[in-house]
Amino acid sequence: MLKDVHAFEAGLDPHPANYVPLSPVSFLNRAASAFAEKIAVIDGPRSYTYAQLLDRCVRLASALAALGVGRLDTVAIIASNIPEMIEAHFAVPMLGAVLNPLNTRLDAANIAFSLAHGGAKVLIVDGDYAPLVRQALEQVDHEIVVIDIDASESSAAPLGPRNYEALLTGADPAFPWPGIADEWQSLCLLYTSGTTGDPKGVVYSHRGAYLSALGNGFSFGLGFDSIYLWTLPMFHCSGWSYPWAVVAAGGTQVCLRKVEPAAIFRLIAHHRVTHLCGAPIVLNMLAHAPADQRVPFDHTVTVATGGAAPPSAVFRSMEALGFRVTHLYGATETYGPATSSVFLPEWNALPADERFAKMARQGVAYPMVEAVTVTDPKTMIPVPRDGTTVGEIMVRSNTVMKGYLKNEPATAKTLVGNWCLSGDLAVWHPDGAIEIKDRSKDIIISGGENISSLEVEEVLTQHPAVMLAAVVARPDPTWGETPCAFLELKPGATQPDDKEVIAFCRARMARFKVPKTLVYGPLPKTSTGKIQKFMLREQAGSL
Repeated sequence: MLKDVHAFEAGLDPHPANYVPLSPVSFLNRAASAFAEKIAVIDGPRSYTYAQLLDRCVRLASALAALGVGRLDTVAIIASNIPEMIEAHFAVPMLGAVLNPLNTRLDAANIAFSLAHGGAKVLIVDGDYAPLVRQALEQVDHEIVVIDIDASESSAAPLGPRNYEALLTGADPAFPWPGIADEWQSLCLLYTSGTTGDPKGVVYSHRGAYLSALGNGFSFGLGFDSIYLWTLPMFHCSGWSYPWAVVAAGGTQVCLRKVEPAAIFRLIAHHRVTHLCGAPIVLNMLAHAPADQRVPFDHTVTVATGGAAPPSAVFRSMEALGFRVTHLYGATETYGPATSSVFLPEWNALPADERFAKMARQGVAYPMVEAVTVTDPKTMIPVPRDGTTVGEIMVRSNTVMKGYLKNEPATAKTLVGNWCLSGDLAVWHPDGAIEIKDRSKDIIISGGENISSLEVEEVLTQHPAVMLAAVVARPDPTWGETPCAFLELKPGATQPDDKEVIAFCRARMARFKVPKTLVYGPLPKTSTGKIQKFMLREQAGSL
């Protein structure tokens, strides 16, 4: 005998009218219907309305289907921040296939690994990267269908007979693309920039991408009038979901192939750009750009930055130039940003240094993130919100990855209990904001005392000659470890005397935290602008 069914469940099952699988593709349908003639994408002399963008995406989906791409097949793309990258972020999921944006700054061996590990069936290639891809394809055992995008600068020969624009011209503009039936279905494959061993393939779902895009758009204040400039690589966490977020808001995306301060300032002034994202290295480039590269503009540009918090000097410089900076925190495993430093009105009354210090914190959970905690990784008990007790940042959200492709052991080490473990050490402040102190592997233990490399770097970047600082542990026979500082100087700056820099630090921090060794020169960086500390640790160990 069947149990009685509660009135709130009887006859109230999900229906196609009220239960639709979440997918970011729906944002483009709505924008093309509501704002058909509005400019959606600008790339130099090229521009596309929302109606044209939808048409191009449907045609690309049609062309890919004709090449045999179907549900859960992998379509890789290697390209700069160009319209074709945006189009791939909609056309591939239209088929229920998986998009694999490749890091343009990797070497051929790493590109080959990603293509082989991800099982790419089709590879879309920006002609500027044809020589690199040619080398990579020689190292891949399975056959991959290549589609060439015409190069902007390179004169390299196409890799194959299939041209992107020609395929779109011959494709079906009324193609009945299948979409998805399950929002948990895989949508994107993003490879982490591994420091040791092979990179890990992070898998995103349609549901996660949809919610991540809305969370980013809401937190960043995107709206119909937003003009978003692509200074963040679209291959990095699918551009933090902004290819979808800007479309959800009905805004305009301005493409930028190379991150150059002169081009950024020019585009901001010409298009009245309202929003851009980038790693702290991008902010450094803008803050220290020569005067002849700075085109004036008379509006405020909202900037989101992730990675290590920019030093207070960068906040100060960016504010003076007309930028309002919001600091974010996240990882590839969390679709990019998971927290943001929400600016509170009372901060305006604080002295500048205190205000910048609060702005540099990693802040609070995004609206679409269920929970962020700072927890003792041994006991899994949250640390006190006292601003001093150190724990590990952990995230629980619909915007946490499904897992690592073909790597269950690594997935099990990252998704533990109810949480996604970050490996980042932080404190939790009484107002609920988190503040990173270091990566767990970057804490320096000197004579039994813990030293935050970020704290030392903050002081070093206040020195008038220093643009970037990276501090790592150097083995020491007496103290176990001591801080070793690698310093990249501002353009045109004269290298300071070591004693003067050390005295500068001693006046601003405890003596045991002061670097014992200083090394000057360009810092090694990943493709997303993060400083490669593992290389510096190796160098420090041999000094």
